[in-house]
Amino acid sequence: MKRIVLFLATNVAILVVLSIVVQLLGLEPVLADGGLNLGSLLAFAAVMGMGGAFISLAMSKWSAKRMVGAHVIEQPSSEVERWLVETVRRQAQAAGIGMPEVAIYEAPEVNAFATGMSRNNALVAVSTGLLRAMDRDEAEAVLAHEVSHVANGDMVTLALIQGVVNTFVIFLSRVIGHVVDRVVFKTERGHGPAYFVTLIVAQMVLGILASVIVFWFSRQREFRADAGAARLSGRDKMIAALERLRAAHEPAPLPDKMAAFGISGGAEAGLRRLFMTHPPLEERIAALQRGA
Repeated sequence: MKRIVLFLATNVAILVVLSIVVQLLGLEPVLADGGLNLGSLLAFAAVMGMGGAFISLAMSKWSAKRMVGAHVIEQPSSEVERWLVETVRRQAQAAGIGMPEVAIYEAPEVNAFATGMSRNNALVAVSTGLLRAMDRDEAEAVLAHEVSHVANGDMVTLALIQGVVNTFVIFLSRVIGHVVDRVVFKTERGHGPAYFVTLIVAQMVLGILASVIVFWFSRQREFRADAGAARLSGRDKMIAALERLRAAHEPAPLPDKMAAFGISGGAEAGLRRLFMTHPPLEERIAALQRGA
């Protein structure tokens, strides 16, 4: 989950900065006199949306290290650090990717993540909580899971999906803002305050709805990374690691802005699932046991 949350946080921050710059420079391709130039607006939205996603991807290692306070292992100073580096090196060679940076970050939760702009320019980080809670076989499987994310190119695919999502959110929010401003508030020239207020609200709502697509992709990639980890470290080790995760904690909570949908039971359980970054551990274990 941390990989997705860090990427989304960076993406949102970059889009906010780009939007502020565009507003200050007056660059939005919206015709104040004749209406809305949809072609120009779509081109503008694509540049902003795809640009924001790929800037986020390019910054992903840098921002992840600073957000979690990760310590990159340059020269191993302990037996644990040497084991981490050598295990990732062996798995990266087996997966056919460049050696990722390996890092440890201080956190009580049992967690790990991988990020980076390409298969040969990645970061694999593990929490101190994971190193305390898991034995070597289980930790090896988790590392293999993260290396598989890198080998599968998940971050690049995520950036592409996020870029398309950004594009349509930017485009539709401005169309909605324009329509409300002209039709409801009868602004005849330029844009009034209603346009900007509606734009902000629409962008927030559409962004939340669009995140369902990103979270769906994240859930599908977890099954593939589990299968990759089973090949790199062994199916039994990966199943044991997932069992350890299930014993260590309840399924991860929803992002804060989605917490209202997290009521257990009935229809709410189905709605909650739409905003989960990972499938339930039971489903992941069952998929491995089936040989998926």
